[in-house]
Amino acid sequence: MNFDKKGKKNLSLNVVSNKEHKGFGAGTINLSQMSSMIIDGDKAYIDIGALHAKSKVEKGIKFLTDKEEVPNGRKCWIAWVAVDRKEEGSYYAGVTVCEMLIDEEARRGWKILADHVNKMDKALKRKFILDGLDDTEKTALQTALMEHNQEWWENSGDELKEGLNT
Repeated sequence: MNFDKKGKKNLSLNVVSNKEHKGFGAGTINLSQMSSMIIDGDKAYIDIGALHAKSKVEKGIKFLTDKEEVPNGRKCWIAWVAVDRKEEGSYYAGVTVCEMLIDEEARRGWKILADHVNKMDKALKRKFILDGLDDTEKTALQTALMEHNQEWWENSGDELKEGLNT
């Protein structure tokens, strides 16, 4: 566990072990390879709470499935980030994004839970789905990934880098 100068826990993306689990619970989703980031305008940051729909932007929000019911919502994204290891070191192996709308004043939001679950699964399966991000959001995500760990970024494949190239 990493701690900052004030003794608070620093959030970080998980590093994967190479152990293969074949016992009880085999076949379930293993989230030890998964982390989540929030993209909110021109900022992106790690928020592990998103794994359980409890990120900073989601807390206190009642989510609806009709986008029209959240006319004043601001667009935010959850980025599912899978980390893996290869001979050269760890790297960003899969990244997918899911849109949501947040209206903090009305305490309402919009998201499609099935899309979030499916995109999480795609990231775990080493896919890159960055559709819908505008240039500002792409830059925010790229900057956050690079600042979190430059070596992981450098070890990552061209598909991610080209997908975030603005």
